[in-house]
This record gives sequence, structure tokens and C-alpha cells, in this order.
Amino acid sequence: MADKAKNRSELVSEVAEKAGVTQKQVSDVLDGVFDVFSTSVSKGEKVTIPGWLSVERTSRAARTGRNPQTGETIQIKAGHSVKISAGSKLKAAVAK
Repeated sequence: MADKAKNRSELVSEVAEKAGVTQKQVSDVLDGVFDVFSTSVSKGEKVTIPGWLSVERTSRAARTGRNPQTGETIQIKAGHSVKISAGSKLKAAVAK
């Protein structure tokens, strides 16, 4: 098993070859997909690609934390994060 990560340019190149389109077209589509993801998720909408993945905003409550350098107690504000979940097709591909 390789520990190599595929970067964006490698992904664009591979998808362009498989789809028979230009790398510019693939790059533009990816930009559009990520724009929709960020816009939708920031509004609290869940984006789902059935079988592959879902992306949603989560909320974190305010809490008390501790500064690791000084040990001082600090208040951490409530905030938001992003949750990405693998779908059944992606999970099945990984299990092979």
C-alpha cells in the first residue's frame, strides 16, 4: 500500500484522461464543485453525492479549555466545523 497522496494537478490530469476532456475543463468543473460545497455548507446545507460522500457543517458548543503552556483555564467560543462522511461505494472500494 502506498502512502502517497494524489495532489490536485495529478487528479485533474487523470480525470481528464479518463473522461476524454481537457485538463482546463476538469479544473473548471472542480472549481465549480468546491464553490458549491463551500457556499452550501457555509449556509448549513448538507451536500450529498449518494454512494460516495456527504459534506455538512457541524456546530461546537462553547467550552472551557486549558492553555497547554501555562495551564491557565480559558473559554473557547462556540463555532462550526465540517464533517465529511464516506458513502457506501467509497467504503466498498476501500475494503477491497
